[in-house]
Amino acid sequence: MRSLLRYIFSLVSLLPVVLASAQVNTDQVLRIGQNALYFEDYMLSIQYFNQAIQAKPYLAQPYFLRAIAKLNLEDFRGAEEDASKAIELNPFLTDAWEVRGVARHNTGRHRLAVEDYTEALKLLPRNRQLLFNKALALNDLKEYGEAAEAFDEILRYYPRFENAYLGRARTRLALADTAKALEDIDKALEINKNALNAYIMRADIAINSEGDYEKALADIDYAIRLQPRAAGLYINRAFLRYKTASYKGAMADYDYALTLEPYNMAALFNRGLLLMEVNANDLALEDFNRVLELEPDDMRALYNRAVIHANKGNVKAAIADITLVAEAYPELPSTYFMRAGLYKQLGQLSKAESDYKHAEKLAKAMPTAAQQAAAEASSGPAPEMADDTTPEEMSDDMTRRRFASLVTVDDNADFREEYNNSAIRGRVQDRNLNIEIEPVMLLSFYTSPTELRRNTYYIREVDDLNATRSLRFVLMVTNAVPTIDEATAARHFQSVEYYNSYLASHTPRPVDYIGRALDFITVRDYGNALKDADRAIDIAPDLALAYLVRAQARYGRYLLGRDEGEGVARQALVRKDLDDIAADYKKVLELSPRTPVAYFNLGNIYFEMEDYDNATEAYNRAIDLKPDFGEAYYNRGYIALRNGHRSAGVADLSKAGELGIVPAYNLIKRISQ
Repeated sequence: MRSLLRYIFSLVSLLPVVLASAQVNTDQVLRIGQNALYFEDYMLSIQYFNQAIQAKPYLAQPYFLRAIAKLNLEDFRGAEEDASKAIELNPFLTDAWEVRGVARHNTGRHRLAVEDYTEALKLLPRNRQLLFNKALALNDLKEYGEAAEAFDEILRYYPRFENAYLGRARTRLALADTAKALEDIDKALEINKNALNAYIMRADIAINSEGDYEKALADIDYAIRLQPRAAGLYINRAFLRYKTASYKGAMADYDYALTLEPYNMAALFNRGLLLMEVNANDLALEDFNRVLELEPDDMRALYNRAVIHANKGNVKAAIADITLVAEAYPELPSTYFMRAGLYKQLGQLSKAESDYKHAEKLAKAMPTAAQQAAAEASSGPAPEMADDTTPEEMSDDMTRRRFASLVTVDDNADFREEYNNSAIRGRVQDRNLNIEIEPVMLLSFYTSPTELRRNTYYIREVDDLNATRSLRFVLMVTNAVPTIDEATAARHFQSVEYYNSYLASHTPRPVDYIGRALDFITVRDYGNALKDADRAIDIAPDLALAYLVRAQARYGRYLLGRDEGEGVARQALVRKDLDDIAADYKKVLELSPRTPVAYFNLGNIYFEMEDYDNATEAYNRAIDLKPDFGEAYYNRGYIALRNGHRSAGVADLSKAGELGIVPAYNLIKRISQ
């Protein structure tokens, strides 16, 4: 299945939202749902869109937005249904046609996807992305003539669109026109010398059409410089290095691919083969065991593990593995030859003789078939066999080619649908590398602890509040807030209703406003959370916890609006938001000066302001108060590296890694390469 094009809806400025028990304000509910989409809380966003649909089922927009959420949850059919409903209600909603086309494209229903893109093009006839998506779908339908014409049309309108040249190159390769494909690839590189897919495609042509591994290696090297975190590129470069007799280089590439993706089966299998070649059987066995943990029916791994068990004298284990291979491939005589030898070692001579005779019968009947199978397995010509080659040797050669050849990774050249609406954005977690500072500490009722890090921190005021049992849930301090599910969201909506009723019939207390504000924060309604924090501060201006809550509500609102707009006015607004958040943290520290979390968060706000000196000083104060504050060490080290202070940066990262901050080691390795 094609890699899913991740969607996330960008936001307009957040308006204060009041959840009225009597009637749903659809516009405001949609805004909060969009907020949840922005933060990748897809299940939560769907609940908001459900409310909007229930209140006004005749609106197309909530169905369209819910389709996007379902697309991100890889519920392609559900996304298609919602997009279809949006189209039924508003056939002029171009984005809905496009989303449905992408959903259908991802389920392999390319013909229907083409129809949807065609409908969208009636509304936007020369839209580049729609034309490109349609051309990709035609190519996937193997209608190469029409696909080529579609790419030609795009290039008439947009002669500098590099991806169209690469898409047409792929179509021309399918038509066996390698020369023209190379022309398109060269044109794409003329437009953009850093066009990653161009180098990958050209390397593929060098391997399959020319057999020029050195030339392919040069292109893959450049591709890796452009995308240094793509495990598949390292796996394929390892194959090329092996072909050019650079065995150490190949092993290094497999090792690094597995640091990027520890469960990559191709890398594990290939590394196992190389380890077998140098007689490192114990290490090879570990790799094949890991492959079989992931895929118990992988016959290639079973065959090679059987060989290792046989070499190590683990006869019964070898028989168990080779028997499974023989059952899956009953035409291969080598499996019976091997098992015959193993039975002989156990003294089971009748079984050994039976297997050997069966293997001889298969081998004598198969010389031509063996060579054809070998050719298919190796994507090249079958080897010439000497006249005195025995049936057992011939069988072994074919089996090695089938089960003991390095594998490569397909589709490193990743052609994805493009989306027309600039309000659709990629998912942050899909970035190849997360080199960001550790995020701010938040007040939350939920956390995601790991084996290395508990992810909860102490603030005296939070501990005191929990001791009073005044809140409806236990409050924690964490920077690992998990995505909440439908049932959890429902609990907090009910909690808001409880506070609404309680405050309407009792004298308001600061703790009640803080409790409701935290419920609003949990369901991403920062506007109402901010209002409640202000009310708590009005009643108790010396309550440090209220300023923490207000800072968090302001920070959530700031994140929603940070990437919107541009120009001097927008920059001034962003700076004011950050100044207000910093002021709240400073007030917390004025009221409770021994709060390391407040210093840490203040440091993060200074970092957002690009005021690295004050950020470093804030982290210093946090570490003084809490010497095991791993996140503060990490962020301070990150800033030191940005400022060129490598030694100090590495020292802080090393301490952070020791304290359980896993990305610290990743960053140390990157700067050491």
